[in-house]
Amino acid sequence: MSLGFFLFIALALLILIVAGMYNSLVRLRVQCDNAWADIDVQLKRRYDLIPNVVETVKGYAAHEKGTLEGVINARNKAMSAQGPAAKAEAEGMLTGALRQLFALAEAYPQLRAVESFTSLQGTLSEIEEVVQNARRYYNAVVRDLNTRIAVFPSNIIAGMFSFKSREFFELKEAAQREAPKVSFGAAQ
Repeated sequence: MSLGFFLFIALALLILIVAGMYNSLVRLRVQCDNAWADIDVQLKRRYDLIPNVVETVKGYAAHEKGTLEGVINARNKAMSAQGPAAKAEAEGMLTGALRQLFALAEAYPQLRAVESFTSLQGTLSEIEEVVQNARRYYNAVVRDLNTRIAVFPSNIIAGMFSFKSREFFELKEAAQREAPKVSFGAAQ
């Protein structure tokens, strides 16, 4: 066998390795995009539910206008936030506003007895759990992508094809990591 044949085999093997690394980076990038889209879908469900919760509370606690407006303002900021860091910060503000709303609702036993409010609470609780799971999945995929971009030899391929590290979707304060409490126990 000639030297040319070995060079051809070595070159073919190198091309296959580079293609494999490139394809794995692309796969992880697509998974990141998909995971972020899943978070967006769940957050949209949450954003769509919040006006219904506010309207229900408004009927029983209309004089608590500041709290209700705070929830709507936080919702609007969260809806317009772009990128994981800005979205996480806005979501933290929204979670705090929802906590205030549900603390307010605690003072109104007649509101807790309303079936539509109880149903909205349950739906919001379910959405919070799905958002938490989607956030965990997104962060796991981002971790995998960022690791692949940073380790040798795939970091060379990542640099050649301009793959960039992604931001994690992290909540800054410990209180933001908890879903808003939406269960008030038995209606009175």
